[in-house]
Amino acid sequence: MANDFQPRIGDWYQTTSGDNFEIVALDDDEAAMEIQYYDGAVEEIDFDSWNEMEVQPIEPPEDWAGSFDIDREDYGVDLELNNPNDNINPLDDLE
Repeated sequence: MANDFQPRIGDWYQTTSGDNFEIVALDDDEAAMEIQYYDGAVEEIDFDSWNEMEVQPIEPPEDWAGSFDIDREDYGVDLELNNPNDNINPLDDLE
């Protein structure tokens, strides 16, 4: 079953196997795109493969730490952003 989703940078999807990924780059000249899985792994796929993938659009994860391979305890602060203009930098707490 082919998908009908137009790939756009920043969109998140989930595969039928439960893997979450974001589209991070599109290259129309090469007819390919790069996707980054929640765990940080990056993969390049061609547009034909994309059209054959069984995916569902999802909301971006609330906890972005998966791609950095760190746990919540490693932050040192609570990074829940209540306002898009909140400027919280976890590196500010490093000594």
